[in-house]
Amino acid sequence: MTDAHRSGCPINLSLEVFGDKWSLLILRDMIFGGLRHFRELQNGSREGIASNILASRLRHLVDLRMLTKRSDPGHKQKTIYSLTEASIQLVPVMAALGTWGRRWLPVTEDLAIRARLLEEGGQELWDRFMAELREEHLGIPAAPPPDGKTVRARLHEAYLATLTA
Repeated sequence: MTDAHRSGCPINLSLEVFGDKWSLLILRDMIFGGLRHFRELQNGSREGIASNILASRLRHLVDLRMLTKRSDPGHKQKTIYSLTEASIQLVPVMAALGTWGRRWLPVTEDLAIRARLLEEGGQELWDRFMAELREEHLGIPAAPPPDGKTVRARLHEAYLATLTA
């Protein structure tokens, strides 16, 4: 164990990566919202992340190899952030956090619908979603969606349906 870590406990080490709310929320917005650019992440954050905090957390997540970054070929002044396999593997963790939050906290139906669908879909849905994220972020081809809609599209449709209900 190095002095850079408080201990070798897996929970402690995980919290050293995700111990602030912003890191997980950035990953949430990338996973569920498909956001990939700085301005998209800043403007798409319901929680209102400040630009200096976003820049700091993106650097931190890149340094930890949770994200990669590259120049956007369509706009040289923009950077595209991509999830790594380590971040994609957080889908079940995000699903578990959403399930716990739905049970114990005062959530709103529109923002809890994705968590409910992820809980109901279980491992099969999570695996499908992770395969789609690997295709989007890592270039690893995924099989076509069984019903023609990606998991993200299905989750977004459910969210929109709660807004009109």
